Amino acid sequence: MSTLRVRLSAVALCSVGLLVLGTSSLVIARNPRTAARQIIVPSEDRFTPFAMTIRVGQSVEWINNDADDHTVVSDDAFNTAGHRGTDVLLPANGGTFTLTFKHPGTFPFYCRFHAMLDGQNQPKAPGPNGGIQDANGNFGTPMNGVITVLGDD
Repeated sequence: MSTLRVRLSAVALCSVGLLVLGTSSLVIARNPRTAARQIIVPSEDRFTPFAMTIRVGQSVEWINNDADDHTVVSDDAFNTAGHRGTDVLLPANGGTFTLTFKHPGTFPFYCRFHAMLDGQNQPKAPGPNGGIQDANGNFGTPMNGVITVLGDD
């Protein structure tokens, strides 16, 4: 009978341990303030990912891995997530910039070197006919993105 008690005690102890571990992992995973998200400029003129969804309190870091300078400029006509007037240089080869979002909304942004706003405040590629022409005569697309900031819920 004492062997049965030892086994039951061991099973109970393991169950409690697993419950504690599972609960603490859930708390860490649900705490949005512990996670920072990244937007990368690869070795081409675009932001990756283009769209991102985060929660209030999270930070976003832009990292420029391109050989050219880029910028992060807020499209204030549609910006409802704060940080109005953002216009920051991301230097080539590793330049970074971080924003922490404190309330819900939408943060559309673009690179002022590789996009401009049209009459409806929509990003378009600069240059003739709405684009930058490469050596093959192709016009590019605007370099822009959007961050959606969700509330705490």
